[in-house]
Amino acid sequence: MNPLAKLDQLNLEPSAKTEVAALIQALIEQAERDAKAIQSKDVKIAALTHELAYYKRIRFSTQSEAWAPLQRDVFEETWNTDISAIDAEVEQLQDEPCDTVARPKRLRAGRQPLPSHLPRIEHRHEPESCTCGQCGRDLIQIGEDVTEQLDVEPARFFVHRHIRPQYACRSCETVTAAPIPPAVIDGGMAAVGLLSWVMISKFQDHLPLYRLEQIAARDGVALSRSTLADWVGRLGVALQPLSDRLTWHLLQRDCLHADETPVPQLDPGNGKTKKAYLWAYRSNDLQPGPKILVFDYQAGRSGRHAGQFLGDWQGYLVVDDYAGYKALFAAARAHPEDQRLIEPCVELACWAHARRKFFDLFQASQSPIAQEALSRIAVLYAIEAEGRALTPAERQALRVQKSRPALVGLHDWLQQTRLTTAPNSATAKAIDYSLKRWDALRRYAETGDLPIDNNPVENSIRPIALGKKNWLFAGSERAGQRAAVIQTLLGTAKLNGLDPSAWLKDILEKLPTWPNSRIDELLPFAVTD
Repeated sequence: MNPLAKLDQLNLEPSAKTEVAALIQALIEQAERDAKAIQSKDVKIAALTHELAYYKRIRFSTQSEAWAPLQRDVFEETWNTDISAIDAEVEQLQDEPCDTVARPKRLRAGRQPLPSHLPRIEHRHEPESCTCGQCGRDLIQIGEDVTEQLDVEPARFFVHRHIRPQYACRSCETVTAAPIPPAVIDGGMAAVGLLSWVMISKFQDHLPLYRLEQIAARDGVALSRSTLADWVGRLGVALQPLSDRLTWHLLQRDCLHADETPVPQLDPGNGKTKKAYLWAYRSNDLQPGPKILVFDYQAGRSGRHAGQFLGDWQGYLVVDDYAGYKALFAAARAHPEDQRLIEPCVELACWAHARRKFFDLFQASQSPIAQEALSRIAVLYAIEAEGRALTPAERQALRVQKSRPALVGLHDWLQQTRLTTAPNSATAKAIDYSLKRWDALRRYAETGDLPIDNNPVENSIRPIALGKKNWLFAGSERAGQRAAVIQTLLGTAKLNGLDPSAWLKDILEKLPTWPNSRIDELLPFAVTD
């Protein structure tokens, strides 16, 4: 109903009608302003509610991005321990003589067989007598009952004695002896097994050196932290060429993952820590060749660090939406050393990051729009799971048949939904994230060997993030660079299915006499090209 049109039907004097019309118009305009203000406040309240729910989930709940995650209690491990202790106490009470009530047999879950590659130590338990206790005749074996128990030996220290007899010639008085066995640390008292144990404990198990010192002390072995630190420093230098060679192999690929994680670094001048970054670069699992993981420790998060590492590399780079990578995707960039122009990299966006925006929105408000987006993105991942075992050509055909239509439908739906979504709302921001990066998000479906997300490198960084809770900070920039070298080698060995400890021990034995021309044979993978 239009109030001004209704006003014309009233029998009012012209002057009064004009005043009433002006008053009504003012009220209408005020109501429209109030409605816009309320809508703006509603959008802001929804955005703040979404943000609050997100931080509550991060702080108090599981961070898994499963659509309907089971909420795991922080103290689940303690609860399981307490339940087992209570069960044991109940069993002890039931075993007392006063217990005359028949007890139901406790149901136990089937135990998984112990690994077949572990050595077996057999213990045969024969009866005290091989004659029947009833009639006295000889017993005949009709079978045997075999049970296995898993055991472990803690770190066991022992000493290698290298005895070099010296022989002399009586006539010419020359003395002959076998040469000293070469060692990666000349004149050091540590054998390769001990050096490998120190490096694995520090860089893979994330144990600080003072804890290794305490472990050795329990066995009566004095290993000072200064001695352990000396070994780590010297081994970092010895292993640097292997890390450099892995970097060279990585940059021969035409598709890489990249990500970075902050690392606190001690800042002695200020008496506190400053923020450094460990950059990670990983090969693409969908392409042939061994898997490679390279870490690069830098003092900051500036995009120039990625540019310096990549140099004149060209190819597809899978990254998140961090602005530091944007310069790599410009029309052309200058080489960090000689300033010659380099063709741009091609950006591949990460669908896991796009999905995360909708996941956070759904967790905060149970938004039906977010639910629909998650369902459509799940279709893309289901297609990728279907093509995981296919060849690149077969996977490309599958993506052409299924992924591309799904992407077109998702893009159209996002555009139509955005038109009816309030600006600056959490829903609008989630949609805009995908729409603004759509070309980079859909690019993977054009081929059969490009990845859909950046999860491989994020999974490779995760152990570093967990380790920071133990070692707290890097002592210096050089220490961070040394850690990057070791983590590069151990991480690559793990990706290629090698036992990092066994690989490192073997390398430390070979390294002192190994020719540089055959360095590829020492890398933690078998070179296939």
